[in-house]
Amino acid sequence: MPIASGSISANALILATALFIFKQLVADYFLQTTWMALGKEKPKGWLPPLVAHVSVHAACTLTICLTLSPALFWLALVDFVIHGTIDRSKSLMQLRLQLSPNQGKYWWLLGSDQTLHHLTHLAFAVAIASSVMTPAL
Repeated sequence: MPIASGSISANALILATALFIFKQLVADYFLQTTWMALGKEKPKGWLPPLVAHVSVHAACTLTICLTLSPALFWLALVDFVIHGTIDRSKSLMQLRLQLSPNQGKYWWLLGSDQTLHHLTHLAFAVAIASSVMTPAL
């Protein structure tokens, strides 16, 4: 078995994961306006509210990256694209299936959306933790 030259910093992984969990709460709930939330769900005129919403996410991701691993600043652009794709896909499925909050499938879709965002953030946290290597023992 090869000897690793370094390992992922557990502290960096825990910190980055916690920051991204908090970022999801803040950007998706506290900073998302009614205009963003309802507008991005519409069949027409959805692009400006969606861009505004994912820009908030990208700005938060940029802040985390610049704080923990400035070389990974580009993850903000990745977040912009992935978050926008996930949210627009959810909106299209919701429109096509005509889902509303009184239907179980609506909540399944919302839960899937949030899980995909958290998995994206976990990948970002691993990238950040990998950039802060600790020596192997």
